[in-house]
Amino acid sequence: MVKLLGAAAIGLFLACWVLFLLHLIGLAHLPVLSRLGLTQLYSAASALGWAAGMVYVQRTRHLAPSLRRRLFLLSFFGPPSLFYLLVAMARLQRQAPLVLLWALCVFAIFFLVPVSLRSAGRRPGGDGA
Repeated sequence: MVKLLGAAAIGLFLACWVLFLLHLIGLAHLPVLSRLGLTQLYSAASALGWAAGMVYVQRTRHLAPSLRRRLFLLSFFGPPSLFYLLVAMARLQRQAPLVLLWALCVFAIFFLVPVSLRSAGRRPGGDGA
């Protein structure tokens, strides 16, 4: 069940990235979300960053470092596709040109908080359990 949910999440992230890129080059016309504002976008980015960071910490607790690095890249670059697609649909980039960069920064800050604190409370020589 967990593997199925993981595969579905990867598929969703890839689909969002493809739609976003097709929109950028003018091949896809997305519906307009007129009510989405910057506050809602940054709130979604912070919540998504925190959730993605917590899921990453829980999923990689007992994995080898090479697998942990791969999952870090997937966990860090997958979820932003959702709010990048929202930005494209709300046409927020016309109002604030750096909105994509700021949304990514908000996501990254909230993602890295649980990741950086994952070793807190562990003994240096112990296994942390």
